[in-house]
Amino acid sequence: MEKSEFWDDIYKKKDELHQSWFQENPEKSLKMIDELNLSKNSSIIDIGSGESRLVDHLLEQQYTNLTLLEISTTAVEKTKNRLGEKAEKIKFITTDVTMFRPDQKYDLWHDRAVFHFLTNQTDIEKYLECVQSALKIGGNLIISTFSKTGPDKCSGLFISKYSQEDLKNIFGLYFTSSNCSEMTHTTPWGSTQDFVYCVFKNYKGP
Repeated sequence: MEKSEFWDDIYKKKDELHQSWFQENPEKSLKMIDELNLSKNSSIIDIGSGESRLVDHLLEQQYTNLTLLEISTTAVEKTKNRLGEKAEKIKFITTDVTMFRPDQKYDLWHDRAVFHFLTNQTDIEKYLECVQSALKIGGNLIISTFSKTGPDKCSGLFISKYSQEDLKNIFGLYFTSSNCSEMTHTTPWGSTQDFVYCVFKNYKGP
């Protein structure tokens, strides 16, 4: 099964309250974005946006240059239906992030729980090349993955788990780290998952 078909199947079979990653209020991401003191017209891309409510909150905060990248057309349509007329303010890109070829530069690349699905070195290198080419010099990367004490699998797929130092070592080729921390996410049904969050700055460009 192609990756896009796999994720379409997930989003067709499960509503958001049966998706372990769902957050009604993505407090951690919003706090980290707020701490960057971005202007309201900053270009922001959310990787693996799914049915995330992050875009709803950013719209409420008057951000005007938002892009959502998602591999599942089903998730994209669900998001468009939820946003209604507000969806017209968003740029939607439907693709696998490892195949993404940015046609613009971004001030912020946000990824909560996509990178840890990349379990082979080739895909990791493609991701690194993509994010590094997509960010403006001085742009920011917020990335969150399962931590070393997090689950081994998600949606039936094995994932890669990372420590703060792991992420610093991987992204340190292109970026400087300004802050890393860990948090425990509670799923809609009450179980817990440990995550690590890091924010990096692009200091040298392609």
